[in-house]
Amino acid sequence: MEADVRLLRSRGHRVIEYRRHNEEVESYGRLTVGTRTVWSREAYRSLAALLERTRPDVVHVHNTLPLISPAALWAAKRSAAAVVMTLHNYRLGCTNGLFFRQGHICRDCLAWPGPLQAVIHRCYRSSRMASSAVAAMLYFHRAIGTWRRTVDRFLVLSEFQRRQIEAVGLPAKKLRLRPNFIGTDPGPGSGTRGNALFVGRLSPEKGVGTLLEAWRGLRGAHPLRVVGDGPLAGELRAAAERDKTIEFVGRLPPEGVLDEMKQAACLIFPSECFETFGMAIIEAYSVGLPVLAAEIGSAGDLVVDGRTGFHFAPGDAKSLRDAVSKFFARPDGRAAMALACREEYRRRYGADSAYETLVATYEEAKGLHARSWSG
Repeated sequence: MEADVRLLRSRGHRVIEYRRHNEEVESYGRLTVGTRTVWSREAYRSLAALLERTRPDVVHVHNTLPLISPAALWAAKRSAAAVVMTLHNYRLGCTNGLFFRQGHICRDCLAWPGPLQAVIHRCYRSSRMASSAVAAMLYFHRAIGTWRRTVDRFLVLSEFQRRQIEAVGLPAKKLRLRPNFIGTDPGPGSGTRGNALFVGRLSPEKGVGTLLEAWRGLRGAHPLRVVGDGPLAGELRAAAERDKTIEFVGRLPPEGVLDEMKQAACLIFPSECFETFGMAIIEAYSVGLPVLAAEIGSAGDLVVDGRTGFHFAPGDAKSLRDAVSKFFARPDGRAAMALACREEYRRRYGADSAYETLVATYEEAKGLHARSWSG
């Protein structure tokens, strides 16, 4: 969202932001938060008043959970503005937004009894009460057709996500592909350190266990640096103490991550869930860093096997190990991959492409909205 705001303002557009922060939740009781998750009268009134004062052409929605609620979409719909919504996850079809539960892919919320499954399994924040609030929100707004009736165009981040969102039941004609982007070209890296690199949240669905198992099997053949933090950070520290080819770097700021990428030989992306996009992949592309990715979710679309990296089977340590060995066995091919990554970044994931798609979607949504009002 912040990248979009910067992009639009840099091209001369007036952007008005409406935000609520999750820290506010602490000032409300659980019942209040639960009811506001389903329908926030406060957010509806304040947003309606803001729209009346400012009269924007387009309302671009990024996230309404928990304090804004989908009530904001109705406030936007009843104004003169077109409504565009970016879908950053699978929340409209899954309470936790991931289609992932207890170590495996899960689509239980798409079938009867739908979101009630999430309450049983405590899918949202491991809390039955919090899961109940989000499940009630999904059930209620599906029933009244909120997303179908209020949003003129949805932006999805990958072709894979598009297919999953169509399965949720949103009209295919309302979906437009617009990947995430990197606004400033960081330039190519040197790869001087020559290590494999993992960047991301250290959690089970990100494939951290598979990564460590694969590196044990490589028996010190290639160095690995791990950047990130999360519930499995302790396991990573212990692995680094046992295996001197693994270095646990921890959390870094964005510029530090790019510096790591510029010095690495390849990025490992072992996620075992349905990633909607995979920002680390295009960050790697921007510096010419090939990616070895599990062929699941959006990574299977983003990484061109044999051109910008290699695929391997998700959750399969041997398959990952084979991909790493194949990559490091081809030093000449690695240079060609690096060039292909830079080309892919410049062609698809830069600011110009992102801006053109966004403005085209806005214009399309405005035309559709105008016709619905005149009709």
